Amino acid sequence: MTTIARFTSRLATTVATGALVLATALLPAQACTGIMLKAGDGSVIHARTLEFGIDLDSELLVFPRGYARTGTTPDGKPGKTWTAKYASIGMNGAGLSILFDGLNEKGLAAGMFYFPGSAGYMPYAAGDADKTIAQWEVLSYILDSYASVAEVKADIGNVVVPSVVFSTWGFAPDAHYTVRDATGASIVIEYVGGKLNVWDAPLGVITNSPTFDWHMTNLRNYIGFSITNAPPVTLGPITLQPTGMGSGMLGMPGDFTPPSRFVRAVAFSHSVLPQATGYDGVLAAFHILNNFDIPKGSARDGEKDANGNIQADYTLWTSVADTKALKYYFRTYENSQIRVLGFDGLDLDAKDVLHIPITGDEVIAPAKP
Repeated sequence: MTTIARFTSRLATTVATGALVLATALLPAQACTGIMLKAGDGSVIHARTLEFGIDLDSELLVFPRGYARTGTTPDGKPGKTWTAKYASIGMNGAGLSILFDGLNEKGLAAGMFYFPGSAGYMPYAAGDADKTIAQWEVLSYILDSYASVAEVKADIGNVVVPSVVFSTWGFAPDAHYTVRDATGASIVIEYVGGKLNVWDAPLGVITNSPTFDWHMTNLRNYIGFSITNAPPVTLGPITLQPTGMGSGMLGMPGDFTPPSRFVRAVAFSHSVLPQATGYDGVLAAFHILNNFDIPKGSARDGEKDANGNIQADYTLWTSVADTKALKYYFRTYENSQIRVLGFDGLDLDAKDVLHIPITGDEVIAPAKP
């Protein structure tokens, strides 16, 4: 059975039929969190979680230079055609030949995130077909085509991204995107109200809806945040001492909603001690994202699906890309061991896409005296 057939079979048995299936089987997931770290040696670290209600059968893919693609349009005409200028490594899902998250050979990293109720894609006319791609193709187009955030900002407006129904699932997914490069430049790309918005994102954080500018404004509600403990407070004859370490973050929101995760991601990624090297930064990123790891059942719908199954998002995988060392690290829900793939030793001019499975159970090693 093919990967997409396995996914389709699992989808049919774990979610309700009809409109509910179409509304919940989104490409990017509902609770993803992305951060960026900068190390002392100049390394820039791109990191994120990916959550979904069922296993997406993701694979680690390597796309070679020269890989040919054709974009998808709303009316079924062939869209924009291009060949990959740069090779890329990253994660897919559901057997698709596109990336949900990845890194290219020039150190450009990008991620696709669910954006429900906020996305409003560009208008489309039949004459736009040759410059049109679907919303789920944006990330791969960026990694195939650009070497830097500056290049993305200068050119992405020339590509038409309308709302396109994904034929396999019968609905148009909502997504927005984060892009970072080896210089530390960081942006968020959103299509809202029919227009392209490219936001500078110097804090390097992204979650989901609402729009990026809303999240940045919401940070003002937490200006009392401090990375150091709160000082004692004297009230008349009584001095109130903090109850323990971490009192500077007292009141930080702890739920899994996108606004709360955005605030926590900013707090944790900008309070972590400075990292000397990119490798240190990779490990720090995994530690930070431990705080956003969702166990099965902790974020669930109130109703069971038509087959009696509980619908609950959980963290399928966590990935970290070192844009200087050009290495892509990951771990999965089933196996928390960190694995890595770099561009060294790969045939970047290969004729075919390299598929690397990420399945496997936890390996628990015995302690040695």
